Parts: sequence; C-alpha cells; structure tokens
Amino acid sequence: MVLRVAAVMALLYVVLVGGLAWAMRQPPSVFGAIMAKMPPLAFMILPFESLWRSARAGSLHTGELAPDFALNPAEGGSPVRLSSLRGKEPVVLIFGSYT
Repeated sequence: MVLRVAAVMALLYVVLVGGLAWAMRQPPSVFGAIMAKMPPLAFMILPFESLWRSARAGSLHTGELAPDFALNPAEGGSPVRLSSLRGKEPVVLIFGSYT
C-alpha cells in the first residue's frame, strides 16, 4: 500500500512539473493566468527557478548580436530599430516599472 501511494505521489509530481514547464513556455498572458491560480504550497514544492531558467534561457550566447526588433519610445515618436543603433551607441533596455 505504501509503495502504491508513493508511486501515485511520484507520478503526480512528474505531471505537475511537466505542466509547469509547459506553462512557462506559453505567452505571458497565458502563463500569468495559470500562475494566478497556483496554490502557494506549489511554490515550495515545485522547482520553479530551474524550470524558469530552462524555459526562458533563449539561444543567445555572450558576444552574439541581439536579434533586430523595433520598439516605440516611451516618450512617443516613431519606432526605433535596434539595427539602426548598432555600432553607434550603447543600448539599454528596461522592462518593467522603475517608479
């Protein structure tokens, strides 16, 4: 009986870790909706940090050029392409709130 309970618990853990790994690879809106329903106990049991590093690692390595993209400046104006700044000046991207 104890072995059966342990097997079910191990299977449940594997399913939960797999589901969390899948959720972390979804767009932010989907991931946020899933995380909003996550019970607090799950944060203590599941390996969030290692899964997050794996899910969001990306494929760039030190020294490689960043992929080109365009962003609208916070103060308004026309979009700025990263490639238009390459070799001219340092670029710093800030995501999130700094207020």
